[in-house]
Amino acid sequence: MPGITREEVAHLARLSRLELKSEELDHFAEQLNDIVDAVARVSEIAAEDVPPTSHPLPLTNVMRADEVRPSLSPDEVLAAAPAAEEQRFRVPQILGED
Repeated sequence: MPGITREEVAHLARLSRLELKSEELDHFAEQLNDIVDAVARVSEIAAEDVPPTSHPLPLTNVMRADEVRPSLSPDEVLAAAPAAEEQRFRVPQILGED
C-alpha cells in the first residue's frame, strides 16, 4: 500500500481549514504513515477465528435490579433541605433567568 504523501496531508489540511507549515506537512505525513503501518500489522495478525472485541476482558452489567424499598417521604426530605419551595428544593439562580 503506498504511503501518505505530503500533498495528501496538505489536501486534508485544506479540507480541515488548518494552516500547516512545510515541515509540518512532512512530519504529519510520516506520522500518518506510521499509524497506517501499525493498523496494517494488526490486521495481519488478527485471525479469522478470533471475533472482534471492544474490550480485552468480558464485561458484565454490574447494576442491580430496580427494587422498591422503604425511603423518606418528600416532606421528610424537604424538611432537611436548606430551602424548599412548592414541594421542591430551592437552589440559587445561576443563569440569570426569571
